[in-house]
Amino acid sequence: MARFHPGVYVLEFAGEDDQFAAAEARAAATDVSVLAPGIGTASAVDRERITGLAFTRRVSELVGQTRDGGDGLVSILEAAPVKRSGTVAVRARDVRGTAGIDTQAVERQLGQSLVDRGFEVDLTDPEQTLSALFADDLAVLGWEVATSDRGYGDRTPTDRPFFQPGSMDPLLARAVANLARTEPGDRVLDPMCGTGGVLIEAGLLGGQPIGFDAQEKMVRGARTNLRAALGVSPHLAQGDGTALPLPDNSVDAVVFDAPYGRQSKIASHGLEELIQGAFQEAARVGTRAVVVADRGYDTLARAAGWTVTEKHQRRVHRSLTRHIHVLTHEH
Repeated sequence: MARFHPGVYVLEFAGEDDQFAAAEARAAATDVSVLAPGIGTASAVDRERITGLAFTRRVSELVGQTRDGGDGLVSILEAAPVKRSGTVAVRARDVRGTAGIDTQAVERQLGQSLVDRGFEVDLTDPEQTLSALFADDLAVLGWEVATSDRGYGDRTPTDRPFFQPGSMDPLLARAVANLARTEPGDRVLDPMCGTGGVLIEAGLLGGQPIGFDAQEKMVRGARTNLRAALGVSPHLAQGDGTALPLPDNSVDAVVFDAPYGRQSKIASHGLEELIQGAFQEAARVGTRAVVVADRGYDTLARAAGWTVTEKHQRRVHRSLTRHIHVLTHEH
């Protein structure tokens, strides 16, 4: 059960696609909207879930906002009640480099204002952090309440025991698991699990990974990867994504990275036949799904009974754009 704290919160987004970051953030916050480049707002947050987001760096409780730059933030701070205690630090960031602000000068000004009110500054291990964010002509001030775990560098695909080219990077895999609204205890199915990247991230969010792949080699490799990352023996087996050995309504979420068009034939199926069958099976066993592909599969998804609630595109390189379908289904 999510533990949402009501209020007004500021979200500092990562990456360059704010709408995608906002969509992922809705797994951990309500009423999320984009305020300025790299900055969003929310009316409530689950502070524990925030730590598991891929494309939100930090969340702060809003103190105020202004278009009068650093001086405006100092005025806001001086007028605001500060119901905080302990040592403090000030962090100022020009989020996308669009503000042209002297962040060090802002930190000194805000820090001095806090010192004047009796606070002790600790830049190494502060008990409270005051965040000043700048984007274009907007400046936003807030007290940090949560920071996401950015340890994705330790989970790069090439560092896993088993690696295959084309594996989804952990940052996107984590976002996909969040878009599927993975909660602790959820049964998360990947019917085309490949090397297991999405299931690893779902497992790290507390989900119970269930995976199938047509190739026994992939199943063995994914099992090795999940054991190394999660320390448990996952539920993985060789299987056909169009004919899963699972009962109806047996999983909470389905996630998969569909084979790309250059793979004209997969096992005994043609590509479109495979995707169509996978959508139908996903609808039989679950009610929400996130499907990543190299093209839009809206028509096939709807034909299988899915509602496309969101659609995002992520450019990988000149010849590949990933289409991310967020789907819901009512049995």
